[in-house]
Amino acid sequence: MELYDVLRSTFAAREFTTDPLPDEALARILDQARFAPSGGNRQGWRVIVVRDPATKRALADLSALAARRYAAQSANGENPWNTIDPPRVDAATIARTPVPPRLTESIAAAPVVLVVCVDLKVVASIDQDLDRVGIISGASIYPFAWNILLASRHEGFAGTITTLATAREADIQALLGIPSHIAVCAVMPLGRPVRLLSRLKRRPVAEFARRERWDGPSFGTSTAG
Repeated sequence: MELYDVLRSTFAAREFTTDPLPDEALARILDQARFAPSGGNRQGWRVIVVRDPATKRALADLSALAARRYAAQSANGENPWNTIDPPRVDAATIARTPVPPRLTESIAAAPVVLVVCVDLKVVASIDQDLDRVGIISGASIYPFAWNILLASRHEGFAGTITTLATAREADIQALLGIPSHIAVCAVMPLGRPVRLLSRLKRRPVAEFARRERWDGPSFGTSTAG
């Protein structure tokens, strides 16, 4: 496929057929993904390949706590889990909110789940002293995770980057024997998608790009698609 076609059609897949994702194909996917950029080319990513049904079920269940809050805030018209606005729903409302299956069950059902981690000893967290949540370390791991999805698309497979389980990082570390200095960045279900999306919908460039300053004139066209 042409690169631009791949960029416009690599979607978040959460429903999979019963087809396996063989080790040989997964090895090719990871072999391509490893060429992602990282700070200092330190390549701090680590991957645990999970096929055991009980472990996949446990990872899905560990996603449920954050998924419950996500659903409750969404139903209340909020942007879930953002670090600026505190939740307007109380703990009791969150506790009685059902967990949407689409947020967790793909992890249990996928033929393979990748637990993508990063070694915090080798990434430069330049924003660690700022008075906000740290995000800069993600530059050294999420390009790798995205490369996994691009390579999966090429191989005829698909998946998504889920992060809900990371709210229970200590439990994931205990479940998989991950050392404390290794951060869990994503739990990625992968498989043969039930359906393929040929084109995604996104906001046009003019809505998010500005010239010279935050309040500068729009850059780009207003064409959506």
